[in-house]
Amino acid sequence: MFKSARIKLTAWYLLIIMTISLSFSGVIYKETVVELERGFRRVELRHRAEEMGIPLPRFFPNRPEDLPSGLREITPRYFFAEDFEEAKRRLLFNLLLINGTILGISALAGYFLAGKTLRPIENALEEQKRFVADASHELRTPLTALKTSMEVALRDKKMTLDEAKKVLKDNLEEADSLQSLSDKLLSLARYQSNGHSLNFKEVDIKDVVEKVAKKISPLAKEKGVELVTQVKSQKLVANKESLEEMVLIFLDNGVKYTPRGGKVTVEGGLNKRGYVIQVKDTGIGIAKDDLPHVFDRFYRADQSRARAHLRGGRLSLRSHDSSDGGEVSGFGLGLSLAKRIIEIHKGTVEVESVLGKGTTFTIRLPLKQ
Repeated sequence: MFKSARIKLTAWYLLIIMTISLSFSGVIYKETVVELERGFRRVELRHRAEEMGIPLPRFFPNRPEDLPSGLREITPRYFFAEDFEEAKRRLLFNLLLINGTILGISALAGYFLAGKTLRPIENALEEQKRFVADASHELRTPLTALKTSMEVALRDKKMTLDEAKKVLKDNLEEADSLQSLSDKLLSLARYQSNGHSLNFKEVDIKDVVEKVAKKISPLAKEKGVELVTQVKSQKLVANKESLEEMVLIFLDNGVKYTPRGGKVTVEGGLNKRGYVIQVKDTGIGIAKDDLPHVFDRFYRADQSRARAHLRGGRLSLRSHDSSDGGEVSGFGLGLSLAKRIIEIHKGTVEVESVLGKGTTFTIRLPLKQ
């Protein structure tokens, strides 16, 4: 589809360029022929004047009424008619050669520019297709798990009330996962517009980090993970809500993948290139082969979409997150969403990790947009 569109766009480029080029060539040819004819006429008049002994000044008028009386009635004989016609033919040939060259160069340049023009659209369309396909898969998997679980429960005639309550509780967890997935998908869709709908104003990054740290601290305490914030106060021009969402994703990942007794540290300070935030954890780490893909949508460290386990007659979904090294529920959207937020703020993010020792995310944000 894009190949034919590229050819069509190239054809339109050529049509526009050649229309302009041929129009200018036509004007140039007409005006040049007029000037050539005038020049040959002047040469002939000077030649005839010399034959008749009529003196002519260096510069003389072209209008017959302004010529000396002996030359006014002379009928042009065009001694240089052949030269004049040859000059016109050479002019026409040169103009055609120039337009042919322009056509060839324009075809190559137009094809190249058409490719450059269509490439972002093609990439966006491919990304959209992949996103829709992945999202459909991610939605279908938990829905299948829920359906199978309920079918198994309905067929079990000996199921007790406690067992039924357990099935409902597990299904409720899967429903919460679905809600989390839909929320993240909506967030990604919202950030696809390059942040044009976001309200940017001055915010204190320290307040943002501390607010998020308070939200995540109950989870950290429950897991027995120490959460430390060492962020210096600094005003940034940013969208406060999206920054909070971004910091929450990194802290949530850090706490999830850090074993009991571990530590998650958030440091922040100013440098020459802007404000730098580092989120460090002493967790399970990320394999070297997986590091280039941790920000990809729906990426799993083991390249699987999800793992279904049949436990107690029930199909349970246990999926792997993008920075996972063990079994932790997630859909692999968090880090992708965080990176998108950073890009909207004209920032960058890097990740370093060692298996079994921990992971460090480094976020750099400009002070102004």
